[in-house]
Amino acid sequence: MQEEQSELIDVGKLRTGLFVVLDIDWMQHPFLRGSFKIASDKQIEAIRDLGLQQVSYVPARSDPAAVAALEVTPSKYPAMSEAELLEMEQQRTEELRRRHGRADQLAAQRLSMQSCERRYREAVNQYRDMASHALAQPQAAAQQCIALISHFVEEITCDGDTAIRLLSENLGERGAVHPVNVTILSLLLGRAMGLPAGDMRDLGVAAMLHDLGKLKLPERVRAYDEGFSAAEYKLYQEHVVQGEQLARQMGLSKAVQLAIAHHHEQTDGSGYPARLRGDSLPLPSKILALVNRYEDLSNPARSSTAMTPHEALSFIFSQLKNRYDSVVLSAFIRMMGVYPPGSIIELVDGRYALVMSVNSSRPLKPRVLIHDPAVMRHEALVVDLERAPEIGIRRSLKPAALPREAFDYLLPRQRIGYFFEPVEREPELPAS
Repeated sequence: MQEEQSELIDVGKLRTGLFVVLDIDWMQHPFLRGSFKIASDKQIEAIRDLGLQQVSYVPARSDPAAVAALEVTPSKYPAMSEAELLEMEQQRTEELRRRHGRADQLAAQRLSMQSCERRYREAVNQYRDMASHALAQPQAAAQQCIALISHFVEEITCDGDTAIRLLSENLGERGAVHPVNVTILSLLLGRAMGLPAGDMRDLGVAAMLHDLGKLKLPERVRAYDEGFSAAEYKLYQEHVVQGEQLARQMGLSKAVQLAIAHHHEQTDGSGYPARLRGDSLPLPSKILALVNRYEDLSNPARSSTAMTPHEALSFIFSQLKNRYDSVVLSAFIRMMGVYPPGSIIELVDGRYALVMSVNSSRPLKPRVLIHDPAVMRHEALVVDLERAPEIGIRRSLKPAALPREAFDYLLPRQRIGYFFEPVEREPELPAS
């Protein structure tokens, strides 16, 4: 239609209220659409930074006052020399290269997260399936579990660094998520402590099945509650013995049976059911006991009592360290880092961030999602602090302490899910 015709305008005459049409590919500009009404001076500067000399605008879709002002407003930018035009074109080319590199990184970031979450959900579903027929078909459930854990061990023990990855929150009910989390963290800790592959498999199977004995308890006591009566707590503790018996029926190794039997024992003798001390506990049992407690603190049955990952780690070290093997605890802290995945942190420059993953061999330099109002959340790149030494961490804080806009951007997890992924070095992007 005639009234929708566009006209070219010098970028120096752009003003708020004009409806512009950017005749370039969507990957080459930062806007959601290629045609829109200018709403701010910031958008004008962004268009100018594209290196364009002129853009199209539609008078009929622009504010009348903005169109009228064009006739009396000279260009802010005088004609450029050939050298200046060449420099601007070079800057524009470099900016396009940077944008394409960023787009490639975003795509790889999303694919990696999707892959981890898909595999995690598969593990959760397999646990549900195992639990559904463990009582009627114990040996079939055992073989299904062994196959899953053998695959995990093969991946985790391969060459190269492995990162602990934070996942999104909606990954399933706690009864299935808890054993998967305990399994992943136990296997990663087993690798960090140099366990051979056979011990790793036993550890992983025990971790996946450590709470299966709860299937033989009344449903009201399957999840620990601080409000339990003495009788209810005693009945709850029975899940350990029931789990050991079920492991025996499943034909699992003696090492797996022992690890399940010991997963609530503590090295100071204060655990249950046998009140064993450290010297009586094999290494896989010590690993499982510690990881299980950490996971219970981070993801309790009652979410209102949950600690942040940083708080859970600090609480174990400051209040409970006498209950766990010192070598295992030290290795766990080194692996998880001071700020485990899921921690909310404040950076030294006052910005807020969510810890997304930790490279177990370089735990003091996690990868973080930083609250940046200038970048839409779905376009935010996770920043590797190892490659950004100028960005330091000031402190950890509770999600409730975040300003509302930072909370909505970072979306702290109430339920924490962990998985593992190989660490791949990303190419450096050109400086912006």
